[in-house]
Amino acid sequence: MVVFLIAVSGNSLTILLICADPRLHTPMYFLLSQLSLMDLMHVSTTIPKMAANYLSGKKSISFVGCAVQHFLYLSVGGAECILLALMSYDRYVAICHPLRYSVLVSRNVAMMMAVVSWLGAATNSLVQTVILMCLPYCGSRKIQHFYCEWPAVVKLVCGDITVYEGTVYICSIILLLFPIILVCTSYGFILHTVIQMRSAGSKRNAFATCSSHLTVVFLWFGACIFSYMRPRSQRTPLQDKIGSVFYSIVTPTLNPLIYTLRNKDVAKALKKVLRRDTITQ
Repeated sequence: MVVFLIAVSGNSLTILLICADPRLHTPMYFLLSQLSLMDLMHVSTTIPKMAANYLSGKKSISFVGCAVQHFLYLSVGGAECILLALMSYDRYVAICHPLRYSVLVSRNVAMMMAVVSWLGAATNSLVQTVILMCLPYCGSRKIQHFYCEWPAVVKLVCGDITVYEGTVYICSIILLLFPIILVCTSYGFILHTVIQMRSAGSKRNAFATCSSHLTVVFLWFGACIFSYMRPRSQRTPLQDKIGSVFYSIVTPTLNPLIYTLRNKDVAKALKKVLRRDTITQ
């Protein structure tokens, strides 16, 4: 619950700062606000139910509740994968084509990026959830997990899961490998551009601009790859739980701290709000 409160406070504060400060009304910070919203929804999907089960001692969830939780966490997680990839494109344009930035990444383009992230992930999640929940379940219905994540739920299925596994495999390629390729490509061009810069100050500014996003990318995709792209023979319930805790709880908690501490504009906006509150008091 402490981690949950930190995550909710940090991501809510990031969204409020971006909305309140006119200097942050840019495509880059609009995308950052969407990332914070996704992180906020991610922790809200899993931790409250887990805490309620722990405090009540029931440790149960309805079939419909499990389906809803599965849909929500998969939607938000997929949207974050797509958005982080599109944010790398935003950084590529800002550093490699700064004079064309306002054209290539306008407000409408940023809005379209957010819509694509949400709709694409929701569609993927809906397909996977419908297939998973229509499979036959028999025998034990005890999920070896703290929420309805598909690797734990699919172990309870007593029928053929070939179609579902094929769907998950295709969706993993689309939502993990393709975004990773886009991120690597964008930062490859960025690195090439930075190397050609003559000014040491310009190089420092370029790296400072990308450092927060890169840190979040490594944390998020590293945890997702560990959780979803390991062979089934090497998976254990404990490893699945550790991976899930990291990408569904720890990463959403760290993201606002990373952007607040490493991003000068967000830090200035925070200081401005704190200074205003101090003067008001």
